[in-house]
Amino acid sequence: MAHPLDSIQAPIAAEMAEFEVKFRQSMQTNVLLLDKIMGYIVRRKGKQVRPMFVFLTARTAAADPAGELNPAAFRGAALIELLHTATLVHDDVVDESNYRRGFFSINALWKNKIAVLVGDYLLSRGLQLALENDDFDLLKIVNRAVRELSEGELLQIEKARKLDITEDIYFDIIRQKTASLIASCTAVGAASVGASKEVVERARLFGEKVGMAFQIKDDLFDYGTAEIGKPLGIDIKEKKMTLPLIYALQQASWLDKRRIIFNVKNNAGHRDRVQHVIDFVKKSGGLDYAVRTMERYRDEALDILHEFPASAARTALEALINYTIEREK
Repeated sequence: MAHPLDSIQAPIAAEMAEFEVKFRQSMQTNVLLLDKIMGYIVRRKGKQVRPMFVFLTARTAAADPAGELNPAAFRGAALIELLHTATLVHDDVVDESNYRRGFFSINALWKNKIAVLVGDYLLSRGLQLALENDDFDLLKIVNRAVRELSEGELLQIEKARKLDITEDIYFDIIRQKTASLIASCTAVGAASVGASKEVVERARLFGEKVGMAFQIKDDLFDYGTAEIGKPLGIDIKEKKMTLPLIYALQQASWLDKRRIIFNVKNNAGHRDRVQHVIDFVKKSGGLDYAVRTMERYRDEALDILHEFPASAARTALEALINYTIEREK
């Protein structure tokens, strides 16, 4: 059965196929061990949503949406993939995670030392790709995302200790941790076709809104009943305060709040405590509130997108946004 992303990819099918080849080439190395690991990384790549955002935005922002894309669009997409993959490899070391998307993580197969060095190598390959081609404007955009990603992670770790996250802090965290990356994809797409600073900023803001909606959708999976990308209640087990729980706690009495926070802090090995938190959030309207907030970000993203001229790429971007918030995993 065809995946919904297949039809969304249609206006950029040729670019995606070409990108696959170019990305594989950018990962090649003469060091045998490294080449083996790079091959493993390429094989387990996911749905390639990030390059799709780059190419579809490039077409949407281009003077001729049906024309041939600039080589800078391909380098920008590769730069994002290289730097993002580096952060994921390092994340798995930090989180002591043995799996990513159902595959063994690099640290699980080759141990932490090699995983850290592989992450460093990917970072340097990304920098090399940008510098060799004088893509300073693209490097500036992607570097901002990588910096914000690290800051967002550290802010979340700092707040997880006290569980004192307000809605504003939560939005700051997800803007940095998730939205900044999609914002870099859309900004790079626009910049690669020579769009003005104003248009690049508009594209960046569009991507940021999509990223916010995407992350809230991810947070909602924690309260579902299906075994999806992550096990049920994993955020609660990891003491991550997400929007449904933050909202529910805001509505709670002092006593309920204290009890729920105790259950979040002391849930290790207690499935019933995690379930108690999930039930509390559902009853308090936390899920409905998160869905409404996600839809608001989606609508704001669509409003910005509609400022661009109509084209097949713009229509595909609309479908991609709707896919990100309607997906089942």
